[in-house]
Amino acid sequence: MTTMNISLPEPLKRFVDAQVEGGSYGTSSEYIRSLIRREQELDVLREKLLDGMRSGPGRPIDDAYFEDLRQRIKANAKR
Repeated sequence: MTTMNISLPEPLKRFVDAQVEGGSYGTSSEYIRSLIRREQELDVLREKLLDGMRSGPGRPIDDAYFEDLRQRIKANAKR
């Protein structure tokens, strides 16, 4: 693991310290790492949403959709 030093205004430092003191995190580093991981997850979600938008119009998820899905699964199983 590498080290990174950051500077925070006093109100932000107090907020981070309060998160740690509240028992949710063992250290301020754990709290910051959790924020970074959450942002990474949001980036992945944003990209998946954009991929869905770029894929074109969808189709209704109705009984016909599920019947088609069952037929495709059966056809793949026979191969």
